[in-house]
Amino acid sequence: MTSQRPTSVDIVEVGPRDGLQNDSHLLSTDAKVEMIRRLAEAGLRRIEAASFVNPKRVPQMADAEAVLARVVDLPGVSVSGLVLNARGFERALAAKLREISFVAVATDTMATRNQGTTALGLVETWSDLAVRAKDAGLFRSVTIAVAFGCPFEGEVALDRVIDIARAVAESGVDEISLADTIGVATPRMVEERFAALARAVPGVPMRAHFHNTRNTGYANADAALRSGVTVLDASLGGLGGCPFAPGATGNIATEDLVSMLERDRVASGISLEALRDATCWLEGEMGRRLPGHAAHVTPWPAVLAA
Repeated sequence: MTSQRPTSVDIVEVGPRDGLQNDSHLLSTDAKVEMIRRLAEAGLRRIEAASFVNPKRVPQMADAEAVLARVVDLPGVSVSGLVLNARGFERALAAKLREISFVAVATDTMATRNQGTTALGLVETWSDLAVRAKDAGLFRSVTIAVAFGCPFEGEVALDRVIDIARAVAESGVDEISLADTIGVATPRMVEERFAALARAVPGVPMRAHFHNTRNTGYANADAALRSGVTVLDASLGGLGGCPFAPGATGNIATEDLVSMLERDRVASGISLEALRDATCWLEGEMGRRLPGHAAHVTPWPAVLAA
């Protein structure tokens, strides 16, 4: 395990998907497209724009194809979609995506609530999809949900997470993410689990997904960077939550994460000023202030100049 922060990091913007999926305020298709456009202009190069799910279960994603049709060819941006099964994979292919995300789950109860099968069933689903995605030339990212704790089963054994990661890697994957779906991780847990992941699947790039439910998300993000993680998820304004995980609140805010990284001299290639503007615009669309902070405080250089 490394204790040094990297000089640069990639940020995956998950606001248009994970940020919106649990929100009662339904954004229009035009507003979602505008959100993604603003994120791209701010410098985000990986944007998770939609999920291919049953719209009766997740109404915010009912217009997935309509949104993707207008953003899939944004210059210099890899637009991805969340795929949960073979039907979702077919929809992703039809949408001409170049990157897909898949969710494996570390507990059976959460897997049943979220995807209607067991944890092993999801591993088996990925075994099939991994081959098909490779043949289609897609970048394949797999997230292991509730990797730090489950709202139904409580503590999740590290061995359970690692066994799933090994099975996913054996099927084929380009990146593995550990997700703190309900915001119960601590920096020590993050260091421990990513160190174990690195040993279990050497050479596979590691990604981290944190929710800020208990206000530990940013400390966990820093711990992940010091543990060899090269990709972090974040959501504009700190939007987020899971429809099938009681108590899950928002993701770490993209603008707050970028602000922290800038102060630590970790490059992200993203404009904090543009993110601040995008957050304020999104708050107007949502009709409320969002959980993030950086959009509402004076930029640090301006304090020095005052």
